[in-house]
Amino acid sequence: MSKLILVTGGAGFVGSNLCARLVREGHSVISLDTYFTGSKEHQVQGVEYREGHTKDIRTLVPERPDTIYHLGEYSRVEKSLTEPALVLDLNAVGTQGVVEFWREKGSKLIYAGSSTKFADGGLGRDQSPYAWTKATNTELVRNYADWYGLPFAITYFYNVYGPGERAGAYGTVIEIFRQKRLAGEPLTVNAPGTQRRNFTHIDDIVDGLVLVGEKGQGDEFGLGATESFSVLEVAKLFGGEIEMRPEVRGNRMDGHIDTTKSEAIGWSQKQTLPAYIKEALSHA
Repeated sequence: MSKLILVTGGAGFVGSNLCARLVREGHSVISLDTYFTGSKEHQVQGVEYREGHTKDIRTLVPERPDTIYHLGEYSRVEKSLTEPALVLDLNAVGTQGVVEFWREKGSKLIYAGSSTKFADGGLGRDQSPYAWTKATNTELVRNYADWYGLPFAITYFYNVYGPGERAGAYGTVIEIFRQKRLAGEPLTVNAPGTQRRNFTHIDDIVDGLVLVGEKGQGDEFGLGATESFSVLEVAKLFGGEIEMRPEVRGNRMDGHIDTTKSEAIGWSQKQTLPAYIKEALSHA
């Protein structure tokens, strides 16, 4: 059955891939994006795009969507330590606007939480402005759901990679390494290099988001690859010269992943990082 679905951050890496999938499935899709890190190059035919801040969502989206996917937040860990006011604006003020919109409309909300709150035995939630705001927002969503009897689900992504991701200051390590390798530049690894991540392909993330949107209710829908790699191991998979750099603040050493609830509604990981890297280098 066709639904009206709102995707905040719909012009971003994950959001644009989700929008494309939803349109293919016959839904009417509205994207709301500030284009802070999203790109108009990611726009998908059939999606209605609106530009603006989520704090203004009630004005920008007068319709009542059946489902809200809230992906439109600041999403870099170490970088967030250099611009906390921006993080608070996008992740605290903006998300307060979204949950109020959710309360008024009574839609189902799918919130993209951050796996950083599970890292380092739970200490990860306070290691950066990004991690703290994201952890706090999961509590806000749960409380609104309880206070007002609202349908919701919270997902947790684990280091998403795949075609269309970006490099640069707000980029992901996989795309940064890929571009450096193709350019013949050294791959830079922040010390100690043993920090481990569960890298998850965008197609698996979108599969999970759609399933959670249809069947999920409650918290703790982890969407992540079962195997983990250290950053140094990833660099070695790409090959070439590796340049070690000093350790940076906010860089968690490990994570905790639990995909039990996602698997219970039919989700499973299908893609692997080594296969993606091999394929990417073969087309160089």
